[in-house]
Amino acid sequence: MRRPFDPEAALEAVARGELPVEDFSIAIDRDGTWWHAGRPIRRIELVKLLASALHRDAAGDYWLVTPVERGRVEVADVPFLAVELAARGEGRERRLRFRTNLDAWVPLDDAHPLRIATRATPPGPVPYVLVRDRLEARLLTSVYYELAELAEPGPEDGRLGVWSAGRFFPLEPAPAAAEVEAPG
Repeated sequence: MRRPFDPEAALEAVARGELPVEDFSIAIDRDGTWWHAGRPIRRIELVKLLASALHRDAAGDYWLVTPVERGRVEVADVPFLAVELAARGEGRERRLRFRTNLDAWVPLDDAHPLRIATRATPPGPVPYVLVRDRLEARLLTSVYYELAELAEPGPEDGRLGVWSAGRFFPLEPAPAAAEVEAPG
C-alpha cells in the first residue's frame, strides 16, 4: 500500500540534506503577485496550482513541495492577501470569513486565528489571518477598516476586537507584542 505524500516530511528531509532542491526562480511580492524568473505570472489558474503546493517550514522559509520536486520561494511578506470580508450574525454569534486574492474563503476561527503585528514605518498594526499550515494572508487596509467597524471592547482587557465563531479576536496588538515587527 502506498503512503500518502507528506510535504512536512519532505521539508525535514531537505533540511537534513537528504533531498535535492530545485531553483524555481519563483517569488511572491508584497502585493501578492507571483513572479517567475523576474516576470509576473498572469494566469490565475497557474498561480492557484502553485499555491496548492506552497508550504512553510518551521524555520519560516517558503517552499513549493511536490512528490518529485522541492524549491524555495522568496516571499516578501506573506503569500496571500485577504481582499474581502463577509460577516454573518451579530455579537458572540457572528461568523466572519475572508476571501483571499486567490478566491479561497477562510473563516476567522480557532483554526484560522487573527494575528496583529506592528510596523515601524509607517507605524501601525498589520493584521494577518492563518490560511493553512503556517501560511498567512495579510488583510488589505480596506478589509481591516471593515473589520474595525465591527469592533467592540474585549471581555478580558478592553482591547478592541471582534467576535467570530464564539471567540474574541483583538484588533490591537497585545502590549507585550508591540515589539514584534511586520516585514516591509
